[in-house]
Amino acid sequence: MRAGDADRERVAQVLRDAAGDGRLTLAELDERLDAVYAAKTYADLEPITRDLPAAGASPPPAPATGAAAWRPVEGAPSWKSGIGIMSGFQRTGVWNVPRVFRAFAFWGGGKVDLREARFDEPETTIRAFAIMGGFEIIVPDDITVHVKGLGIMGGFDDKASGPGVPGSPAVVVKGLAFWGGVGVKRRKSSRQKKKRDKELRRPEDE
Repeated sequence: MRAGDADRERVAQVLRDAAGDGRLTLAELDERLDAVYAAKTYADLEPITRDLPAAGASPPPAPATGAAAWRPVEGAPSWKSGIGIMSGFQRTGVWNVPRVFRAFAFWGGGKVDLREARFDEPETTIRAFAIMGGFEIIVPDDITVHVKGLGIMGGFDDKASGPGVPGSPAVVVKGLAFWGGVGVKRRKSSRQKKKRDKELRRPEDE
């Protein structure tokens, strides 16, 4: 029987929960998620979670909501800060975000990408200070965001402020941009884009 988007998402959530519980490594999680979004039938999905609790031949229960869906991944990096002094830094990919993340740039910049990140706490504060420099902060489009920074002869973009889906973590961006800028943008995760691209290509493959 053909599997639908909802079926693939349920299996993907089982894998994320298993990684959060320490049952899968980060590498195993990435490998199995690739298999999930390439699956076309229930028979393709069934083996992916066969060795995990509550996995069976039929699609697993509806995905967990609230904090369980955002738990940290064992083995992923966990950065507490980023500094760019006449240089730059990046915090991207799958990583565990602490309760407070500090970013500082002087004649430099940085990129903080939270699209694939997992969160240690229900609320995360990013303290960003840019002096003649700038930051790009990318957040997934389904979390709550509050931007409360100040721009002096610079800019602190607050257009991304707004609520997320129920149970999602909240990110509060604070700080100062002096002769610099802090941009906060909402974007879909690479996982969502990958899934969409595969769905668009599927009719051509059949």
